[in-house]
Amino acid sequence: MKNLTPNPYNVFGERRLTYPPAHFEYATIPGIRYNLGEALSKWVEINLKSRYYLGKELVINHNKELQHAMKIGFEDSKEMSYFMLACPHLKYN
Repeated sequence: MKNLTPNPYNVFGERRLTYPPAHFEYATIPGIRYNLGEALSKWVEINLKSRYYLGKELVINHNKELQHAMKIGFEDSKEMSYFMLACPHLKYN
């Protein structure tokens, strides 16, 4: 971790949520690659501080076909912006 101060969400195991809350801001990442979910989760855990959701979903692409995608959401909108700009795993899709 970059910060040595304990994060209360990490201490109580409440950082990564198993359900998508309605008040989070979401982004969809199409084209799931092998190990993408684990890599994104690890990057978020190291670089960000607030609660987040990460899960798989089905979306309809521009050819009107079903496609698997990752859905990621953050409680803090600033963290969503930072994630979209700085996460190296998004640049290679």
